[in-house]
Amino acid sequence: MAIEKWIAAVSLALFLMFIGEMISIYTFMTNVPEDFAFGSQFEPDPKIFQFISIGVAPAAILAGLPYLMSRRYGSKPIGYLIIAGGVVMLVGMAYCFTLVDKIEEPYITEVVTYSPILFMVLSIPVMVVGASLLKIKRRRPKKEYF
Repeated sequence: MAIEKWIAAVSLALFLMFIGEMISIYTFMTNVPEDFAFGSQFEPDPKIFQFISIGVAPAAILAGLPYLMSRRYGSKPIGYLIIAGGVVMLVGMAYCFTLVDKIEEPYITEVVTYSPILFMVLSIPVMVVGASLLKIKRRRPKKEYF
């Protein structure tokens, strides 16, 4: 397997990790235990920014790198992996958006409210980039007669 395919697979894994982190924090905010952290207040914004910097930012960069490496000859497996990363992010953020209404009042901030919408919108270009690799046909090498 070429290095582009491995990088696309790592990108998909990072998208999955980011969605897992976001779903876990949104689920936590829907039912926070009464005795959580001995009365200290939980702040979701720094955690969400941490998850963005650990998960989706490297995933987006790693989705663009195999595109740049294989854009001349195209690759269906790489395109499908990039599309799968975009679909995972779209579906996961849609689920997080459904949890926003159930989150307890002290944890509702602009970051909590708008980050699922932002990443649902950002998943569309990722899928378009992956789909563009599917359309490119391999060039036949020129025959050398002499």
